[in-house]
Amino acid sequence: MTFTARELAPRRELVSWALYDFANSGYTTVVLTAIFNTYFVAVIAGESSGLEPGTGTLLWSIAIGLSNMLILLTAPVLGAIADYSANKKRILAVSTLGCVAMTAMLAWSGPDLIVFTMVFIIGSAFLFGTSENFIAAFLPEISPPRHMGRISGYAWGLGYVGGLIVLGTCLLYIEYAKSLGHGSEQYVPVTILITVVVYGLAALPTFLFLKERQQPGAELPSGLVAYTKIGFSRIATTLKHRRQFRDLFRFLLALFVYGCGIYTVIVIAAVYAHEAMGFETTDTIIMIMVVNITAALGAFIFGMIQDRFGVKRTLVLTLLIWIAAITTAWVGESRTIFWIAANLIGVAMGASLSGGRALVGLFTPAGRSAEFFGLWGLSMKASAVVGPLSYGFITWYTGGDHRQAILSTLTFFIVGLLLLFLVDEGRGREAAVIGE
Repeated sequence: MTFTARELAPRRELVSWALYDFANSGYTTVVLTAIFNTYFVAVIAGESSGLEPGTGTLLWSIAIGLSNMLILLTAPVLGAIADYSANKKRILAVSTLGCVAMTAMLAWSGPDLIVFTMVFIIGSAFLFGTSENFIAAFLPEISPPRHMGRISGYAWGLGYVGGLIVLGTCLLYIEYAKSLGHGSEQYVPVTILITVVVYGLAALPTFLFLKERQQPGAELPSGLVAYTKIGFSRIATTLKHRRQFRDLFRFLLALFVYGCGIYTVIVIAAVYAHEAMGFETTDTIIMIMVVNITAALGAFIFGMIQDRFGVKRTLVLTLLIWIAAITTAWVGESRTIFWIAANLIGVAMGASLSGGRALVGLFTPAGRSAEFFGLWGLSMKASAVVGPLSYGFITWYTGGDHRQAILSTLTFFIVGLLLLFLVDEGRGREAAVIGE
């Protein structure tokens, strides 16, 4: 039995759903963006380990790329299986617990433990991405189309607030640890444990109060193999009818291209600030905290604009901001110019990511939310493979020239903007209704 929200879900469920964005944002900010990635590049796989300049950045990019390759291989099929068996919440719980456990293992990483660290980075990032897909798949069940932009924007904004709180707590601890004479090898593991605790506790309301409204298929098969066959069959049916959902697939292509730029910035921003602009760890954390504030504001404000003026128009505006931000970062030589670019990135990031989630929700037929958001996850994670890897290889090829590497991200946003013009939002929404 399929389900599509006609009215907003009860407030307790909406808050519980949004709190998951709050919960998992610490992983993004601490592990992928501000602290652990620079620790990996500078200490675990730094020049002190006997590696050539740029190799640490390349290895980090490879780890993130491999984790996203795993998501590429599994996301659509897992989504189709979850829709048929009505098990989105169960898969979300397993992926969340797995991510928390593997992230905790990073607290035991250190200099020269490159393979150990990469294994748990790959595993935790894979499970993090999988959980992102499944929490997003609940959006069409808790919000009718007219409110999706606002609800998605509020949740994404709350996520940035969560990231800000976790990062702020980590900064306070780092400053305390430095006052005691501790180095990064002592304080970075503690920041990982802070992240894990907040992730686990803040995610609890999601599992206590968010309801699984989808009903399982009429005949439930037995065994993983049978479910996997059903998953592939549903994906094949969707691809067979791709012309009916052509605006969805056009948007997914545009999302993949401009997403390459977004994920490059997410993964590399702190590394760029450290290597190209000379930021210390404290400087980088403060910058990321401020950017989280502007990103939250961007998600909140543009979330309201989306429902009034259309998601596509809002996304066009955010991509123009992205182009201005990357251009500013590339030409800027001073820290002041870089700060301006960073805050433009924050506004654009919060709006573009929440808007993409909302547009997929509008293009999703009833009863197929996990499958279609699996395709959304596939597109996002494909971009998370290509974008950072391209940056990593350019950095390695140029002997650590981050300014040349960041210029490549500008192309992704320009081409993504051109592809977005091919998407017809009204026609895509009609196709979703017909496909119910």
